[in-house]
Amino acid sequence: MSLRRFLPLTIWLVPLAAALIGIALLVRSVAIQGPTVTISFLTAEGLEAGRTKVRYRNVEIGEVKAIRLSNDHSRVLVDVQITESSRNLAVDDARFWVVRPRIGMSGVSGLGTVLSGAYIGMDPGRSNQPREKFIGLETPPTVTSDQNGRRYVLEGDSLGSVDIGSPVYYRRFQVGRVVARSLNDDGKGVTIQVFIDAPYDKFVRADSCWWHASGVDLRLDSGGMKLNTQSLATVVMGGLAFQSRPDHESGSEAPNGTVFPLSDSQAEAMRAPDSPAASVVMKFNQSLRGLSVGAVVDFRGIELGYVTAIDVEYDPKRSEFTMPVTVNLFPNRLGRSFRESLGEGNNDAGKALLQKLVARGLRAQLRTGSLITNQRYIALDIFPNAPRATIDMTKVPLELPTVPNSLEELQVVIADIAKKLDRVPFDRIGTNLDQTLQSANRAFTQLNTELGPQARDTLATAQETFRTAQAALQQDSPLQSDMRQAVSQLNRTLQSLTDLAVYLQEHPESLLRGKPRDEKP
Repeated sequence: MSLRRFLPLTIWLVPLAAALIGIALLVRSVAIQGPTVTISFLTAEGLEAGRTKVRYRNVEIGEVKAIRLSNDHSRVLVDVQITESSRNLAVDDARFWVVRPRIGMSGVSGLGTVLSGAYIGMDPGRSNQPREKFIGLETPPTVTSDQNGRRYVLEGDSLGSVDIGSPVYYRRFQVGRVVARSLNDDGKGVTIQVFIDAPYDKFVRADSCWWHASGVDLRLDSGGMKLNTQSLATVVMGGLAFQSRPDHESGSEAPNGTVFPLSDSQAEAMRAPDSPAASVVMKFNQSLRGLSVGAVVDFRGIELGYVTAIDVEYDPKRSEFTMPVTVNLFPNRLGRSFRESLGEGNNDAGKALLQKLVARGLRAQLRTGSLITNQRYIALDIFPNAPRATIDMTKVPLELPTVPNSLEELQVVIADIAKKLDRVPFDRIGTNLDQTLQSANRAFTQLNTELGPQARDTLATAQETFRTAQAALQQDSPLQSDMRQAVSQLNRTLQSLTDLAVYLQEHPESLLRGKPRDEKP
């Protein structure tokens, strides 16, 4: 082939080579780009196609290529191009979320995005199965797949002040956090999931006790005022705490996913486990103001149970209202000897012992636990002088007899005295007394004006007669001697009558009232 014919063919080799190079570069670019995944979010706030990056450990592993709405317009679909080197990160349990500035209970996060803009964070998970569609998280996860530790489930009556991110304490040292919480399907409790970081998860034993450490636990009782809180953070954001009982700290470690009951306070959580509770009803005929559900049932300082329900009943036969209080009692708290006397599961022995105690005066009484808060509790004790009572063992629940409070009895007595005093006619007595005093005043006036002069004249005549008889008998003879003695006695009598007249003149009221004992005539 001549050179003239070969040159035109070489001209076409240049564009052909360029095309081949372009195809090679395109194939290489596609090979380097890696897979495309779709993530759905509730909103696309802060996201922008071609600019928003995907990061793992602050390293770019992809970029947002397109943003669109779902078919039902309820969510936002974000197409993300993952780099080839990060292909193995887009697996089945991978999680994505948008990193924005956030202020939450656990603190402030995402401040770096104020200048750089929002980006998509990623937690790769531990699965090996690839995946193309994901549902993004609306908040960053509290625990990522690269953190070591264990998860546990807590079941309680109330969430309290706990939220996602709230701390978990062991001996006042933060060892974990709350990662999830939900309301039970029946609406009667809550379920809380916590994550305990390694190596602190080894302190979670199979019999560990968990309780709410939120806020401030302020207790005012007979032992004084007690203030208990885990840290200042729990006062604001709530928290949980756990610990084993002192006699069970050498137990086995709790495996991942163990379910624990959650108590409201440390005292309740650390209390020794009880035997099954016995439900008992106590009916009172007085005001239950100050008594609340959860109040203590006390037996000589031992907490024997607690109140579970308070109600009111009307008795149509007696036309009276009674206040039934239902309590849960734990008889085993009365000591080993009491438990031995009951026998192991012997209900007949327990019923016989209860009847014996009631016959000896076992009664329930409502008492005031604090004069400051007016909080009341129920006291069980032996009252030997209590009225006789019996207990019907066929009733369910059993009804335990009660006695009124001493203060209530005193109030009834005072009220009865007040009613009797109110019936005394003080006004009529005062009127009669005034009339009597006026009559006595008139009698004294008459005695002074009429009886006084007559009495003085009579005494003067008698004195003159006695003097004449004395002059006639002044002779020495037995008769004269006898007469002298008689006259002497008459003189003494006369003197006494004179003194009497003088006393009556000075004290005419003695005719009505009599002579005082401490005065001598």
